[in-house]
Amino acid sequence: MQGLTVVTTLRYQGAHWEQLAAALAGAEIVRFDSPDAPGFETALARANVAILEKDPPARFFTHPKLRWVHVDHAGLDKSARPEAFRPGLVVTGSAGRSAPVLAEHALFFALALSYDFAAFHASQREHRWGVPGQEQLRGLFGRTIGIIGLGNTGRELAARASAFGMRVLGYRRRAGESVPHVDRLYSADAGDSIDELLRDSDFVVLALTLSDATHHLIGPRELDLIGPAGFLINMARGPIVDEGALVDALYARRIAGAGLDTFAVEPLPADSRLWDAPRTLITPHVTPAVPDRTARSLDIICDNIRRFKAGEPLRNRLTEQDIYAGKRQD
Repeated sequence: MQGLTVVTTLRYQGAHWEQLAAALAGAEIVRFDSPDAPGFETALARANVAILEKDPPARFFTHPKLRWVHVDHAGLDKSARPEAFRPGLVVTGSAGRSAPVLAEHALFFALALSYDFAAFHASQREHRWGVPGQEQLRGLFGRTIGIIGLGNTGRELAARASAFGMRVLGYRRRAGESVPHVDRLYSADAGDSIDELLRDSDFVVLALTLSDATHHLIGPRELDLIGPAGFLINMARGPIVDEGALVDALYARRIAGAGLDTFAVEPLPADSRLWDAPRTLITPHVTPAVPDRTARSLDIICDNIRRFKAGEPLRNRLTEQDIYAGKRQD
């Protein structure tokens, strides 16, 4: 990084900061607590690299000296604006740092829904033995899970679902080699749609990025394909699902239920009908942390620093297919 200027808003301390500083050896490092701090905009105007805690506003990408911007979290839909794709600029993120526990979270939903945990928990609180329909419940073994999005989280989920004895279907954007633990693979590049996966899956898990192409990917037609025996689990972004259509499908029992961690508007408004929807589990866009998420982020950032120095392709790079510009809530 000799002779380059790096601006960062990461709040790493101790050994974590020392590791990052060592990876950036030779660069001028200008550190701020936030982009609102005095002097930040001036420093950014002369920076070659920005390593940021949060998604930047679009104007940050227009600084002509910037060659690489890294945003230290996974879903970069707020960064995937047209301005981020100007010539000479690369934007990357820390996707994968929490993938193992995000996969666990999806399985938590699948287990809780298949075991009808909410009903049993209510029965326990009422000191009542059993729940109606308990003889018809089925576990995960031998059932089919369809994973839309086979990035870090999708692959981790495929491995865990396979270990439960589930049949695993997967859908991804790009065609290519097979994915471990995926029994049948579909791809957009091969001309496949998600329809067959939706029809054949007992659990449909969303683990893909939000873009203009995936906004409301799951609407009334897709929910009807999932059908009254299928569950929807959203570990991606709220706007991938047409929330009004989902509410209608849940109350009409056109799908069996849902596990939802993300929503079109967050926090989920108190008057949202999703709160009381049948067979629906809600978590507030929060997943238990991996043992050292910062260290996992650092592994990604430091690998990208090495790649940047060597002129190699960077990990977790945004492409123009990731653009999310026209349908924003913000």
